[in-house]
Amino acid sequence: MSTMSAAQGKYTIAEQLAFAKELLKGSDSAAMDSRLLMCHVLQCNTVYLMTWPEKILDATQLHAFHQLLAKREQGHPVAYLIGYRDFWSLRLRVSPATLIPRPETELLVETALELSVNEPANVLDLGTGTGAIALAFATEKPHWQITGIDKNADAVALAKQNGQENKLPHVCFTQSDWFSNLPIASFDLIVSNPPYVEQSSVYLHQGDVRFEPASALTSGEDGLNDIRFIIPNAIEYLAPNGWLVFEHGHLQAPGVQALLRENDFEQVRSVSDLNGHPRVTLGCYKA
Repeated sequence: MSTMSAAQGKYTIAEQLAFAKELLKGSDSAAMDSRLLMCHVLQCNTVYLMTWPEKILDATQLHAFHQLLAKREQGHPVAYLIGYRDFWSLRLRVSPATLIPRPETELLVETALELSVNEPANVLDLGTGTGAIALAFATEKPHWQITGIDKNADAVALAKQNGQENKLPHVCFTQSDWFSNLPIASFDLIVSNPPYVEQSSVYLHQGDVRFEPASALTSGEDGLNDIRFIIPNAIEYLAPNGWLVFEHGHLQAPGVQALLRENDFEQVRSVSDLNGHPRVTLGCYKA
């Protein structure tokens, strides 16, 4: 069934989901992508799709669904097509100005929340993007003072909007290229999901990342340039016994650990994801 022939007949939700799944079969998430796009067109939840599989789509709905399918077939991320991504307990608006929040980043949030920090903690999220990490902290620790910074003005505006829409307006978002526009402050916890992809990585030519901002992905030959910059500069902003926590690539843990130790961080360790890959590394600065 082509998109043209589909548009000329009467087709049910179930038939169109089956068609979409087949069309997108090259994707590992074809079924989920199809459901998300259909829910976006119908402005419904997935329960509705299962409850009314025989509902016939009208011409407008069918056309909109097939337009989205065509873009997804070209590789456009579903999150950009529908305008949001769910993260932690939040629904976050996304745009091509920011990276799309990923489930792997929830490991960074979980790891940081388990740390013993001064209460109420003063927390900094470096390179906040959509505000995902900062806002996730705010849902769990409403008494924390949380600041998210990003050098991209559009990202800062989006993070502020996400804070308002998730009823977390007390999180402060501001524009700064790392520490350049940040007043001297004492943070009990600094976290970052910085650019960490090697600039020559084949990963940059695959999947969703082809459509995401390269400046938020790549960081030099080994992917560690930003982390290499952040670590020594973060020391000036950490309170005694403050923690610095990074997300990074699954092969970069030894390099990040070495950089932390070279800068006199203690209790340096890495945390692995559900696949057994070390994806988060952290250290405590005692001075």
